[in-house]
Amino acid sequence: MSAPDGSPVGAERSIGQLFASATTELSALVHDEIALAKAQLKQDVKRGATSGGAFSMAGAVLVFSLPMLNFALAYGIRTWSHWNLAICFVLSFAANVLVAGLLALVGLRFAKKAKQGQGPQKVAASMKETAGVLQKAKPHPRPELPEDRGPRAIEAVARSTS
Repeated sequence: MSAPDGSPVGAERSIGQLFASATTELSALVHDEIALAKAQLKQDVKRGATSGGAFSMAGAVLVFSLPMLNFALAYGIRTWSHWNLAICFVLSFAANVLVAGLLALVGLRFAKKAKQGQGPQKVAASMKETAGVLQKAKPHPRPELPEDRGPRAIEAVARSTS
C-alpha cells in the first residue's frame, strides 16, 4: 500500500512531498467547493424557472379562458338559477380569477423556495471556514536532534567537504 504521492505508507516523507500533497489536496478541495456552488446555483435557477413558468401559466389561463369560460359558465348559471344574465357573467369571472389566484400562489411558493436557496452563500462560508482552519494550523513541535545530527554537526560536515 502506498501514500497518494507513491511513497510507502509509514515511510518518512520530505517537507517538499508533504507540501506537494497538501497543495494537491487543497486544490481538490477548492475544485469540489466550486462544483458544489455550481450545483446549488443550478438548483436555485431551476426553482426560479419553475416559479416563472407557474406565473406565466396563471396569466395565460386568465387571459385565454376568460371569454369562453365566462360565456359557458354564465349561461350555465342562468340555466340553473334563472338569475339575471349580468350577475351570471360576474360569477363566472370570479371563478376564473379564483383559478388564476391559485396558480399565482403556486408560483409564489416556488419563488420563495428559490429566494431561500443559499447555495453559493453556504459554499462561501465553508471556504472561509476552511481558510480559517488553515490559518490557525501550527506545525508540530520537532523532537530534539541527537548531537551528531544537529545544525552544528551538519555545518561542520559542510565545511570539511568544501
